[in-house]
Amino acid sequence: MESEKNKPQLRYSELGASASKSEVHSALTRAGVDISSQYFATLLPDPDPAYYSFLHCDGAGTKTIIPYLQYRETGTPLCFAGLAQDALVMNLDDMVCCGPVQDLILSNLILRNAALIPSDVVEAIVAGYTGLVAELRSLGVPIVLGGGETADCGDTIRTLSVDAVLMGRLHRESAISFSKIQSGDLIIGVSSTGRSSYEHSENSGIGSNGITLARHSLLHHSYTERFPEILAPETRKEIAYRGPFKLSDTPADLGMSIFDALSSPTRTYAPILFELYRRFPAEIHGVVHVTGGALTKVLRFGVDKHYIKDALLPTPTIFKLIEQHGGVPRREMFQVFNMGQRLELYLPEKITDAVLETFRSFGVHASVIGRVQDNNPGEGNTLTIRDEGEEYRYTV
Repeated sequence: MESEKNKPQLRYSELGASASKSEVHSALTRAGVDISSQYFATLLPDPDPAYYSFLHCDGAGTKTIIPYLQYRETGTPLCFAGLAQDALVMNLDDMVCCGPVQDLILSNLILRNAALIPSDVVEAIVAGYTGLVAELRSLGVPIVLGGGETADCGDTIRTLSVDAVLMGRLHRESAISFSKIQSGDLIIGVSSTGRSSYEHSENSGIGSNGITLARHSLLHHSYTERFPEILAPETRKEIAYRGPFKLSDTPADLGMSIFDALSSPTRTYAPILFELYRRFPAEIHGVVHVTGGALTKVLRFGVDKHYIKDALLPTPTIFKLIEQHGGVPRREMFQVFNMGQRLELYLPEKITDAVLETFRSFGVHASVIGRVQDNNPGEGNTLTIRDEGEEYRYTV
């Protein structure tokens, strides 16, 4: 049997996924879509010229496979409820990076193979949305649930897809543009792990990005033999589900089972960001939801900037396990996973202490992880990450 030490490196692209989505961005550009905005997400004209409107779509991605496997083994539909939070937060936190959004209306979309996903699973997911919306409203997030659609698509959906659409408005004077980022700004990294004051359980920090690479790095190949529907026929069998773990396993230092770690609901930072926008309405220069592109995502924003991250938060155990058992290069880990900091703020030093204290008041750890410098005009954006004695440099 191949040892973990000698196992060849596993790369995201081999599994049919892309960290940078460069080919998607190129396709959008060719199709006439402008993706060069200095806002974190797309803002649209509103009938009231004092406002922007937005309509944002995202989802839980392949994270749906984790509760699906748990369901097939235990028969418990409640394990799907967290997917509602994954889909909602992937929309909500993207938009809250743009500023204190208003009048939020959420719609959900569930696509299923009805032969494998019965109605009690749909019930669990919709109940998850309902409960989460009520909690967010109690925390000051102005959101309502506007309905949704469930479609039976067994010929196109192998198991389950959970997506959501969020619409709302944002006052133009409150919008955060990355054009404000300047040399000397500090970068605050916000932890994805632990348990915030508004969460019900400990969070592994996994979020909803890189789950394809996480699954194939950690879960045992026997899952594909028992449940072949979890593997695309195009994926080479020798790289699929090559890990040592079953969902019920609890590795040392993880503090939870593999199932709990991989299915930890994506934390929302919306309640904290709303408080920060109230306290500092014009002083935050940029907010990055660390999702697709991970720690390199900021390269899309600002002009001729050098982002230096040399004091990262400690790497959570779940990512150490993925790196170890998948043989994933550390350079790629920073491009795929949040690595323990799923939110970044770019701001002047004078408000740093107050911002860090605000995160602490919600039970969330944050610290200064780097700074911003200017590049030469026309040089473009660059990112330098220094970690454990190594340096990794990224460009657009």
